Amino acid sequence: MKLLRIVDEWLAERLPMNDVKGFIRAQASKALPPHTSWFHTFGSLSLFLVVSQIVTGILLMVYYRATPETAFESVRYITAKADFGWLIRGLHAWGATLMLLMVLLHMMRTFFMGAFKKPREGTWVIGVFLFGLTLTFGFTGYLLPWNQLSYWATTIGTEMTGSIPIVGAPIKHLLLGGDAVSGETLARFYVMHVAVLPWILMMLVTVHLVLMRVQGLATLDPVGQESPADQKAGIPFFPHHVLKELMVFSVFLGAMITLVILWPTELGEKANPLETPAAIKPEWYFLPTYQLLKFFPKLLGLVIAFVPPLVLLVWPFLDRTPQRRLRRRPVSGTIGVVALILAVVLGLMGALAEQEVTIFGKKVHVDHYGIPHSIPRP
Repeated sequence: MKLLRIVDEWLAERLPMNDVKGFIRAQASKALPPHTSWFHTFGSLSLFLVVSQIVTGILLMVYYRATPETAFESVRYITAKADFGWLIRGLHAWGATLMLLMVLLHMMRTFFMGAFKKPREGTWVIGVFLFGLTLTFGFTGYLLPWNQLSYWATTIGTEMTGSIPIVGAPIKHLLLGGDAVSGETLARFYVMHVAVLPWILMMLVTVHLVLMRVQGLATLDPVGQESPADQKAGIPFFPHHVLKELMVFSVFLGAMITLVILWPTELGEKANPLETPAAIKPEWYFLPTYQLLKFFPKLLGLVIAFVPPLVLLVWPFLDRTPQRRLRRRPVSGTIGVVALILAVVLGLMGALAEQEVTIFGKKVHVDHYGIPHSIPRP
């Protein structure tokens, strides 16, 4: 205790510690709205996964080597020989999927509860950028194992980027470092994944968290009629909500470890630029867009694919109704539900496309567009 007091006095002489302590106390004692529920832990889970990805990513960097000759072998060594390497890699791989899922659930909760409305438009806009950044993390990290699936999925993804008029070709060349996926591409994706994107992520997350804490959680009152949560009727942030989040973190970490053990991440075969696998597809979070592009000419499809993220970005300025409750925003709620259904349907069509599946006991062939066709009996 004496050491802590000495450190505290030393810091107080050099930093505005009273202001810092006052801010921390104010935030810890701030009451949350009465409707705060388990759904409000999705944002904290996203932050938990960010920390998990940084920690496991640093541990993986100890053995990973970003060259075409060594990338695949280093990942295989991590998985098969390094102490607990299989666990660290599994947590990182599953964490990437779960982080995107948590960000999506967090955005859905914010959208359907009207928490993006004034004065929180900036918080929503930063959240949309964080969602795009999470997708970029997935895209750049997917190539790093340097296996067949990651190599050819990256080839498809960069080809789509190159189709953008005017700026597409320069962006594609910048990403690839040439005309095709190569060692230069691997090096660039690695630098982006471990050096560039994390700094941008931490900056945006910090601003997002500060805005959220200063503005407080949105109530269900209409815009302009919000009042600070009552200290008696509200839910104390500390210790009540903090303990709830710690409980969720513990259960979630156990679930992640269970997923790693029961469904380990497969490494597959080493990348071979001369052998194209059949029916190569991107990861699940790109499948809806990938499937959508199949139904339109290339340029038109790209224009349509850019509409959803742009609408998400400006949605707080389009939905001008002061109401936050979903039943009082029927148009906004309907658009949100329809968009979710379309994304799920397109994703399923993309996942099932170009293979034979059994539906209600009957084998069918799902074509390139995700449409099932009966298989004639021999």
